[in-house]
Amino acid sequence: MVEKLNVEVCYAMGTKQELVRVAVPEGATLQQGLEASGLLGKYPEIDIKKNKFGIWNKLSKLDAVLRDKDRIEIYRPLIADPKEVRKQRAAEGKVMKKGAGETDASEG
Repeated sequence: MVEKLNVEVCYAMGTKQELVRVAVPEGATLQQGLEASGLLGKYPEIDIKKNKFGIWNKLSKLDAVLRDKDRIEIYRPLIADPKEVRKQRAAEGKVMKKGAGETDASEG
């Protein structure tokens, strides 16, 4: 007899989160869990070839084998590159710090 695994599939959008519980056969893959959830059909913006997926906050491949009580997470594409944002913030900080110690000649 094939055992069933109980897994959750989570998709967080900007304003809400959808969590679906599904039962999949033992040996099922992450992709099979995604398909069983129905979220791929409900949210056409989820692209199995472009989006990244994970199990319990750990980036995983579609052929990763699921275990009982796993939580599959569907990650949205990043809007901005975190490295680029840090560079921009650092550059802005340097510009702001330049004038911080100077005093205005018209004062006192």
